[in-house]
Order: sequence, then structure tokens, then C-alpha cells
Amino acid sequence: MRDVLPIVIIIFGFQLAVLRRPVAHWHQVLLGFVYVVLGLSLFLMGLELALFPLGESMAAQLTALDFLFGSDEAIPAQVPWTEYYWVYLFSAAIGFSTTVAEPSLIAVAIKASQVSGGTIKVNGLRIAVALGVAFGIALGSYRIVAGDPLHYYILAGYIVVVVQTYFAPKTIVPLAYDSGGVTTSTVTVPIVTALGLGLASTVPGRNPMLDGFGLIAFASLFPMITVMGYAQLSVWQGRKETD
Repeated sequence: MRDVLPIVIIIFGFQLAVLRRPVAHWHQVLLGFVYVVLGLSLFLMGLELALFPLGESMAAQLTALDFLFGSDEAIPAQVPWTEYYWVYLFSAAIGFSTTVAEPSLIAVAIKASQVSGGTIKVNGLRIAVALGVAFGIALGSYRIVAGDPLHYYILAGYIVVVVQTYFAPKTIVPLAYDSGGVTTSTVTVPIVTALGLGLASTVPGRNPMLDGFGLIAFASLFPMITVMGYAQLSVWQGRKETD
């Protein structure tokens, strides 16, 4: 109720005090706010009871030494990053699947298809964004395992984004930037955050506060690269067919 109250005050304050018009369909509006409060409550309970524990549990199991080396093999003092390949594969898979199921991305893809007259395909945009998130989460998981500084990856990624912005079709650039934002939403963020904290808690020598966060930045950055790359490939393919 406390979280929803500021939204209620702003919306009704502007409607009644600034616009000075009555709210149409009061009963439907009030029922809608009840649904919002109930949905947020159940969603937060679900995060605490299921998604956060599940993500941390999966990360702990995938980084367990007996899983990486088996019970019969000798365990080295320092585990090389190459031994965590299942972690990278799981991170990519969970990044792709959560993004495809992201409601905000579905809404943006449908609107983009409508505005572009069908030039931008709904599934094409969703897959392009999901591939970017998959690669970003896998790379972010490698960063946690390797212990590299976060800012090196982010700076390098945004240099690529700036270069692509110059060469990509101008009509796709705003959509690509928005596509990076819609990935940080209800489905992706809880699971990815739990995965990062779980990895940082179980990989030897990692600090959950320092290394556990930052995966969301990868999930926001790389979809911009893949969406602009998808548009550039489409333009190149069209020119090739024309020639």
C-alpha cells in the first residue's frame, strides 16, 4: 500500500487539481488499484520464496567443487575459469529465457511492429534482445568468476554502442536504446540478481557486495548492441538482394 500510494496521489492529484475533471469509471479504477496492490504483494512474496532462493541454489550447485571435478578427481588449489563452463551456459540460457518471457519487451515489440507497419518483426526484435541478454549475462558471469573489474567491460561495451549508433539505421537507434531498458524488468532482474549474488557467494575469493551486483548492467548494455546489429544485418541483406 505504501508503494502504490505515491502513484495514487500523483495521478488523482493531477486529474482533480490540475485538469479539474472527474475520473471516469470510478469503480473500475478502484478495482484496478486493488489488483495492482494484490499483484505486487504476491509478486514480492514469490521473489522471496522462490526466485531468489532458486537462483542462489542453482549458482551454488553449479559452482560446487564436487560437481566441477567429480568425487574421484583431484581438486586444484585454484580453480581455472574454464572449469565453470556450465555456469556460463546456464547464465546464457536463463538470460535468453527470462528475456523472451519479459512482459515489457513483448509490449515494446508489439508497439514497434505496429508503428513500423510490420517492418520490425515482433519475434525478430524479441530474439535479438534475448540474444544480447544471453551473451551479456554469460560474459558477466565470467567476470564474476575471473574477478575482473566491472568498469572495463562496461566502458568497452559502450564504445561499441557509440560506434554502432553512428553506422546503424537512425530509425532503429531509439528502439535499440529502449530495448536495453525493458530488459531490466519484472522477470529478468530478480533471477539475474539472485544468480550474481549466488555466484559471488560460492566462487572462492569473491565478495558478494563487490562482485555479486553488476549483471543487470550487462543485461541492459548488450541488447542495444544486438538490436542495432540486427538492423544493420537486415539493411545489408536488403541491399544484397537488391543488387
